[in-house]
Amino acid sequence: MPKLTFIKPDKSEIEIDAPEGLSIMEVAVQNGIDEIEGACGGGLACATCHVYVHPDFQKKCLPDDGEIVEEEEDMLDLAFDLKKSSRLGCQIIMDQDKDGLKVALPGTDVAW
Repeated sequence: MPKLTFIKPDKSEIEIDAPEGLSIMEVAVQNGIDEIEGACGGGLACATCHVYVHPDFQKKCLPDDGEIVEEEEDMLDLAFDLKKSSRLGCQIIMDQDKDGLKVALPGTDVAW
């Protein structure tokens, strides 16, 4: 099972076994990561699952065509503390290629 690490604003890290086929948002909600709300349930209608993706994984977290969909970009425009590495966790599905993925939660001071 792939490992997924959440980095919190206080710099603490939480490593979780992330079942393949679940989104980062689903993993966060199921494991009590309070900073990830997932208010719309993954319907691209909010930005409450906003995360910063570690640079080593940014390409692996893109859709197959390599392009973020316009709806995700529109929702990211509403996100708090947007960075170049920002993505919506509901749009990143865990699989074995993402084993070791690290994402930081909004407000975390990362040099990504």
